[in-house]
Amino acid sequence: MNDPIYMQKDKTLISTSILAGDFGYLADVAKKIEQAGSDWLHVDIMDGQFVPNISMGHQATAAINRATDLFLDVHLMIYNPFEYVERFVEAGADMITIHIEATEEVEETLKYIKRCNIKAGLAFNPETSSSMIPKYLDQCDMILLMTVHPGKGGQPFIPEVLEKVELTRSWIDKLKLPTLLEVDGGINAESGVLCKKAGADILVSGTYLFKAPDMAQAIKDLRNG
Repeated sequence: MNDPIYMQKDKTLISTSILAGDFGYLADVAKKIEQAGSDWLHVDIMDGQFVPNISMGHQATAAINRATDLFLDVHLMIYNPFEYVERFVEAGADMITIHIEATEEVEETLKYIKRCNIKAGLAFNPETSSSMIPKYLDQCDMILLMTVHPGKGGQPFIPEVLEKVELTRSWIDKLKLPTLLEVDGGINAESGVLCKKAGADILVSGTYLFKAPDMAQAIKDLRNG
């Protein structure tokens, strides 16, 4: 795990989503993301039930991990995530993020992830009330706010979530917590600036970065914009 990168809160971190890459060459795509200067590598796991699409599993995650030294930011968009934590820990996840909407065992799952000696994140869909967030702020290492409806890459950014980002930032700062704040969905040069101004620490981007003529430059622009 690359803790120095994880703790580097003096700059915006970029977590590049491999979902937008070519699944036939995951190892090569992972290397490309690393060489382009991304801080983290975001791995979306979809079960076809919590979200309509199916992406990859723990074996593909392990293959990605073997190809890169980047911090693996594993996002479980699956029901009953508790049952799968151990597999993704063994696959090399440095952080596992679960969805509050996907389990009734939120606290138990977060605790279990931490007991596995990796970071624990909690994700919230756009329509989920922000009133649920404060309860979990001190129980996880990161809050992930979805800025699209999860399950499909390339969707347009939902600007209404910015208010939730601002609220979450204010709660984290008021409580003086080390909790990181990540946004995911429709992140490009324009929406990235808005999210940073609202208080996001980490920007997850996939389609925008993979479509850029120069991924390395696009990552720099997103980080410094």
